[in-house]
Amino acid sequence: MPLVHIPGSKSITARALFLAAAADGVTTLVRPLRSDDTDGFAEGLTRLGYRVGRTPDSWQVDGRPQGPAVATADVYCRDGATTARFLPTLAAAGHGTYRFDASAQMRRRPLAPLTRALRDLGVDLVHEEAEGHHPLRIRANGVAGGAVTLDAGQSSQYLTALLLLGPLTRDGLRVTVTDLVSEPYVEITTAMMRAFGADVRREDDGTGVTYTVAPGGYRATTYAVEPDASTASYFFAAAALTGTEVTVPGLGAGALQGDLRFVDVLRRMGARVDVREDRTTVCGTGELRGLTVNMRDISDTMPTLAAIAPFASGPVRIEDVANTRVKECDRLDACAENLRRLGVDVATGPDWIEIQPGAPTAGADITTYGDHRVVMSFAVTGLRVPGITFDDPGCVRKTFPDFHTEFGAVFGELRRGMSGGPSVN
Repeated sequence: MPLVHIPGSKSITARALFLAAAADGVTTLVRPLRSDDTDGFAEGLTRLGYRVGRTPDSWQVDGRPQGPAVATADVYCRDGATTARFLPTLAAAGHGTYRFDASAQMRRRPLAPLTRALRDLGVDLVHEEAEGHHPLRIRANGVAGGAVTLDAGQSSQYLTALLLLGPLTRDGLRVTVTDLVSEPYVEITTAMMRAFGADVRREDDGTGVTYTVAPGGYRATTYAVEPDASTASYFFAAAALTGTEVTVPGLGAGALQGDLRFVDVLRRMGARVDVREDRTTVCGTGELRGLTVNMRDISDTMPTLAAIAPFASGPVRIEDVANTRVKECDRLDACAENLRRLGVDVATGPDWIEIQPGAPTAGADITTYGDHRVVMSFAVTGLRVPGITFDDPGCVRKTFPDFHTEFGAVFGELRRGMSGGPSVN
């Protein structure tokens, strides 16, 4: 029974870096994710004047409740959505002029609901080119707080950014949400805010959801980052697909991340799943059944399911995942196009994809669109389909730089048993 040690959660590491920077005192983050995204977040904090000390197994952040230590800064957010959405919000609570820009890929991704809400709270914010997109400039003078309405139907990160800001405001914050996708990620946020001493509450009166955040700031702490559940999905799916068994320690019944619910999808398809307090095991049974599943709350694992869907005994239909069209790429279309290259019958709609069973053809070149999740998902397909190649295998550095090595170490024998496996050359 191979134990697979998954790197730290990207989502948790990004939130922890924000909280540590905003807290009063020095915070130690234990086993944070080291990747392009999180390195970019830490670099952005440094540009804003925060001290971030990094060792292989832990990072120390000197918090500044009063905001950035510099009066002006130019921050490049790379490809990181959390960096590009969280850091401007953090800077808004300080005093100075701060400019934020990002990669061409990140520039295309929407930002308007968040920046509209920040403006409603009195933040002086200008989009320098396309309205609702990077680059942007903030003339920060603190945030008083108050009540604001937010549409988080495209990304839960908009709501997370505002909630993280709440304790840094003078009067606290009350956010009424008109639409919300991926709510488990917001549950991660509120749990972590409480771990850093914040008072945040959720109210649902049947007509809408409102979050109330009290002022008062954050307290520094030592915070252990749990393994990334989205990354674990590739190893779990591979076990279900190949009839093998994989255990991921550190991810169990007490995990914060909603994406661990992906194993429930594998269970419905026929895999054996054992979730303990501190670990999760998936064992393939040689059977994968078709199903219809709503993945609104775990949409980052949609490509993982799409990649193994052709091997199911019946159609696999994934619904309510419109927000995957505004990720690093349009993931619905990317999955559909690559599956068709493998000879698989696929249909898509505005928020759904349906994949018919059938033996994929060998030797396809997977177009990744620079999206780490496309690469890691179709690496799983490559365990059953020889000759798969990727046009940009290195884009996994965004969240898991050593993915190809680690995945090969666990499943390499299976790949060597075929005439060829997924190529990263």
